Amino acid sequence: MHTTALVLFSGGQDSTTCLAHALSRYARVETLGFDYGQRHRVELEARLTVLAQLRAQFPQWAPRLGEDHVLDLDVLAQIGGSSLTEDMAFQMQADGLPNTFVPARNLLFLTLAGALAYRRGLQVIVTGVCETDYSGYPDCRDDTMKAMQLALSLGLERRLLIETPLMWIDKAGTWHLARQLGGTPLVDLIVEHTHTCYLGDRAHRHDWGFGCGSCPACELRARGWEAYAGTAGEAGAAGGGRRA
Repeated sequence: MHTTALVLFSGGQDSTTCLAHALSRYARVETLGFDYGQRHRVELEARLTVLAQLRAQFPQWAPRLGEDHVLDLDVLAQIGGSSLTEDMAFQMQADGLPNTFVPARNLLFLTLAGALAYRRGLQVIVTGVCETDYSGYPDCRDDTMKAMQLALSLGLERRLLIETPLMWIDKAGTWHLARQLGGTPLVDLIVEHTHTCYLGDRAHRHDWGFGCGSCPACELRARGWEAYAGTAGEAGAAGGGRRA
């Protein structure tokens, strides 16, 4: 039985929902973030705020929330070519992927997460990748996650589980999952304190949170919120909004 987990935690909506998922399941949960020269560096500050708010607002989870780690991965910015690490307009590339795609980013994230999990004695790696409602990134797909799980387990000679709670749900489903895990307080925390906007905009407040409202990440989050908001009242009347 798995009792410990390492959550890839950026401070955004998806990773915060995944962290709540892990805290509801595992006795000890640690978090891992990456500084890779991203333009939206405000997420590195947001993640600390989210962790503090989780501890304060959810005392049943606080004892389970362990050490936080941040690793420097500036090599991704050195490779360049992505609108997440360079000052360039968001657009589609000739290969059909948006130029927000950072090649091998998630592969490197998971490799380093595997190494850290090995050293920390953690059994499960939790990541918020999804191929239901996403930008088409190949390193977010289920097949990629299964291949990485096998490679890490073989390469480290230790069984590691890669868990992807959001893989088969859309952004509206992610909002609903947050509500199921932590009720309205968790949804409110995600709205107020998490950061998703690729431009790092914390000046413009929307119903779904802060952001420019026009980058791919904001558009996905906004569409998901609109669909969620249309059904949240019905879900609550049916008994949703419980706390784990």
